[in-house]
Amino acid sequence: MTTLTKRTSTPSIAVFPNHKVAKINRNIYSGFTEHMGRCIYTGLYDPTNPNKHLITPEGFRKDVLEALAPLNIPIFRYPGGNFCATYHWQDGIGAVDQRPSRPELAWGNVETNHFGTDEFMSWCKAANTQPYLCLNFGTGTLDEAMAWVEYCNGKNDTYYANLRRKHGHEEPYNVKYWALGNEMWGPWQINQMTQEAYAERALQWAKALKLLDPTVELVLCGKEGATTWDYYTLKHCLQPAGLSDLGEERVPLIDMHSIHLYTASEDHYENVTAPLAAERAIEVCSGLIDLAFIENKLLPTQKRPTICFDEWNVWSPPRAPGSKGAEEQYTLSDALAVAVWLNVLVRKAKDVGMACIAQSVNVLSPLMTTESGLIRQTTWWPYELFCRFMKGHTIAVHVACDSYEGSTKPDWVRALKETPWLDVSATVDDEGWVSMCVVNMHVEKNLETTLGGTEGAKVTVYTVTGSNQTATNMAGKEEVGMAESQWEPTKDSRFVFPKCSITMLRWKGS
Repeated sequence: MTTLTKRTSTPSIAVFPNHKVAKINRNIYSGFTEHMGRCIYTGLYDPTNPNKHLITPEGFRKDVLEALAPLNIPIFRYPGGNFCATYHWQDGIGAVDQRPSRPELAWGNVETNHFGTDEFMSWCKAANTQPYLCLNFGTGTLDEAMAWVEYCNGKNDTYYANLRRKHGHEEPYNVKYWALGNEMWGPWQINQMTQEAYAERALQWAKALKLLDPTVELVLCGKEGATTWDYYTLKHCLQPAGLSDLGEERVPLIDMHSIHLYTASEDHYENVTAPLAAERAIEVCSGLIDLAFIENKLLPTQKRPTICFDEWNVWSPPRAPGSKGAEEQYTLSDALAVAVWLNVLVRKAKDVGMACIAQSVNVLSPLMTTESGLIRQTTWWPYELFCRFMKGHTIAVHVACDSYEGSTKPDWVRALKETPWLDVSATVDDEGWVSMCVVNMHVEKNLETTLGGTEGAKVTVYTVTGSNQTATNMAGKEEVGMAESQWEPTKDSRFVFPKCSITMLRWKGS
């Protein structure tokens, strides 16, 4: 049963732009594209679309590229996800009409391989972004993985580098980020592994890949951040024996540790508080990284891995099954949950080196394609705001506000994290612009709030809300949008955060 607290005092938020907490890595706003549902075919790539004005000469959706461009998304993960466990990259290169079709076991489809490595690299160039590739730890081999790295990054007169040149790509792609498998702990995986088997395999692959190309950054396959799998794999793969003489300095082989989490509930308050579980997961995982460093007696001069939250979003599999394309129809409640997710990533910027919303087009996505155009779902608006404005450093914020005291999902959230009605993060960029995102989770109350740190500023206000928490932007009606306004605070002035809303305030600091 949902329990709501009565407001006992006026909420207050104090912002401290001069108190920088951590540098934000823009990679936390990265995307994810998988051969799942309509993400690739009709999402990124749609050469048979009869509306030719929507399609680039390469077959890419022009409207998708145009929509993503202002967001400056730094990285896109590819080709999965669960898909990569049976994906053999050489099926997707060369003449398109000679590529083999294969059974696709993750989502129960047939993969034509018409879109592969070279097409994805071309799409990344068109989108002004970097690729992040996930290696096949299911049916793949180390030789196959090394060949893929050589194909993408090889500069010398070697077989796979020359094969890339033969396919018309003289210069290397210089792919920096490579994942050592995906969710190998899961029973749904082809070749599910124990933590011991995975950790040993990952360590051996990492040695070989770093010898082949010392410039790559490798991402270990973690679980949810606060599990024994995370601890075991980190300790095993960060042990001193897991170091290699590359150049003059011995450096760790693992650069990031991947964790995944999806949240969702049909109950609004459970839905919007659930992303706070990710905040606790990041905190625990960061501690496990520290513990691995301490127990393995690693030196403080050695690079400490960061967390790669390379799958996150609001997703209810019963509501949007993966086998049917996982096309979530997002509500205003879901938009608030995504904004809380993004607040979490900003607040934990010290620990998170990359995060990828899953996914970027059509599948669990803020952006949907039709044959003739685009739909921006409710969740598009917080994602756009954060990508555009929440950058530089996360800064200190003090929030005094009554809390939600009802049930949470998972049920331990409120026991380990505070759940105030106002969820807040704030940043300051290199030009002195302060940006603050405030989510008012309450569906019944506008919250009049005192704001400290804004006196004398000219504040631009972006507001995302709708008629109620169930409002959507699907089926030809856009019920949730973004409104822009101006506000000039005075001493002791108060700002009203509308019920069930996302508000971003931006002003130039002194």
